[in-house]
Amino acid sequence: MAETIVIRVQSPDGMKKVPSSKRETAAAFLKKVAKEFGFNSNRFSLYLNRNKTGEILSQNKSLSLLKIKHGDMLFLFPSSSPAASSSTEVMDTAAPHSSSSLPSASSSSSSFLLPRPQPAPQIQEDDIDQFLTKQDGKIYRNRDAQLCRHGALGKCVHCVPLEPFDEDYLNHLDPPVKHMSFHAYLRKLTGGADKGKFAALENISCKIKSGCEGHPPWPEGICTKCQPSAITLNRQKYRHVDNIMFENHTIADRFLDFWRKTGSQRMGYLYGRYTEHKDIPLGIRAEVAAIYEPPQVNQRTSAGPLASSVPSGQRWRAAFQNATQNSLELLEDAKAAAVDEIAAKLGLRKVGWIFSDLLSEDTRIGTVRFTRNQDSHFLSSEECITAGFFQNQHSNPCKLSRDGHFGSKFVTVVATGGPDNQVHFEGYQVSNQCMALVRDECLLPCKDAPELGYAKESSPEQYIPDVFFKDKDKFGNDVTFLARPLPVEYLIIDITTTFPKDPQFTFTSAQRFPIENREILGETQDFHSLSTYLSQCASTSFLDIVSDFHLLLFLVTNEVMPLRDSIGLLLDAVRTCDRDLAETWKKSEQWATIEQLCGTVGGQPSSSVGFDSMGDPSAPPSSSAMWSCVHCTFMNQPGTEHCEMCRLPRT
Repeated sequence: MAETIVIRVQSPDGMKKVPSSKRETAAAFLKKVAKEFGFNSNRFSLYLNRNKTGEILSQNKSLSLLKIKHGDMLFLFPSSSPAASSSTEVMDTAAPHSSSSLPSASSSSSSFLLPRPQPAPQIQEDDIDQFLTKQDGKIYRNRDAQLCRHGALGKCVHCVPLEPFDEDYLNHLDPPVKHMSFHAYLRKLTGGADKGKFAALENISCKIKSGCEGHPPWPEGICTKCQPSAITLNRQKYRHVDNIMFENHTIADRFLDFWRKTGSQRMGYLYGRYTEHKDIPLGIRAEVAAIYEPPQVNQRTSAGPLASSVPSGQRWRAAFQNATQNSLELLEDAKAAAVDEIAAKLGLRKVGWIFSDLLSEDTRIGTVRFTRNQDSHFLSSEECITAGFFQNQHSNPCKLSRDGHFGSKFVTVVATGGPDNQVHFEGYQVSNQCMALVRDECLLPCKDAPELGYAKESSPEQYIPDVFFKDKDKFGNDVTFLARPLPVEYLIIDITTTFPKDPQFTFTSAQRFPIENREILGETQDFHSLSTYLSQCASTSFLDIVSDFHLLLFLVTNEVMPLRDSIGLLLDAVRTCDRDLAETWKKSEQWATIEQLCGTVGGQPSSSVGFDSMGDPSAPPSSSAMWSCVHCTFMNQPGTEHCEMCRLPRT
């Protein structure tokens, strides 16, 4: 009887052991392998080596003649997949281990990997990503006069350029950088001898893989092929955005005005652009040029955050736990598509969201109470879930991912009180692991502890993989815990938020057109407010008059005369700061109609809106018409010189 040997066969789907004998022919052995893996005999190739050398052909030679021994490893490649090579690193994957046992240390390496697939031609990465990909990224250092012992043209370990992911360099910056930039992380993973030829970014999935026919569907059955791997949470080493910068203080002050006047919290979307952040190697900065405030309702809630913050459908609720027990309900926004379209034509995009968490300490001097406990949490679990939802909505296009996207550059900004009782702006993102847990509906907030989240348990309706995190016990030992509950610090990545020394202005208007969806304050966007706004800008150039984000939104989205199809030239003028182009659009029929409407609602001829009939820009408006107070926008009766609401003078 022939001696039985066992041959290990490694494939993209895993390794299997195939029993055989030394006298068995290669053709017979290939049939066994095809049956074991479920392939046709012509749908795969088998090799002696991982680098696709030493192919085993269907022939009558015995395994002993081919020098295949007991315990040898052979490598199977499907004919439709590209060639594989030496093992390398897979980026940002969940730690693979059985969900029925506790995991070992999180690892991102694998013993057998497919090479990175060719990027799909339809994937268009962001402009900033394309720019940084072409940059050298290395950190150049000058010759050290004390340590370097070579000539001016030489290099040594003390002055040779550093890689952008060098941890020692990042830790010695002031302040230290805890997270390398995303493109520095890519350089680290795509470097080496193979130049990243076999690197691939893998998105985490917490759902059962479809198409498994070997057993009934969940909850009646599940197997290792379709079961998602358990997840060990770890602090992400990189971040997609390294800095958030508001162009000027006016943007933030106008957003905070709502809280100053009502004492209620507010939420808004940040519109701006992504640029290079030169303080960090290959860093990305999110520059904020405007804040759009969607329709929302501020309401009082019971103690503890809402448990239904994960949005679903067009109308959803997001609760932000703070000391005043306020929450926000975001309503369906019919203008959302128009806002994004206008922003795109202005060279802007939605880069994040902002919400306030403030409690007044002394309204007379403008101080606020430190509402967040820096010793327990920076973001509540409710806010982390909402941030994860937004980041999933605005995923980052990436050619290194098989899915065409990886992570997100969408940021979260919190306006909260600091230890000095002043308003501070804190920036955050949540990790890619948190995004996966939120996307697959595996994470819930804790009702009574805002700093804790809770990984759901499996149910007949949904299978949830086990989620673990590591922490130290009372003796200082590393212990693995099940994420029920889960400290949200494992999900958060902090981002510095700054204001420039020299303010920048994408929108140059010195006057303030009312912000949208603030009817509760009596601030409305209508032709009355537009007439008042134009009268205040009488001596200003036309480009500066219309260079206001909220004014442009009103011109496009108003119900009386929307200019959505005829405002492209004006948007180009604002984007390029072209005064001649703005003056050309001013002569259009559309603007003439707008002026006439403003004059009609104000009870005066259109020529007096900003300009009297003699062309004098300083002429006062007609005293026989109702007028809007420039301080509180209240509409007053004609003939009065002081506002009936705020008692302030008319001019």
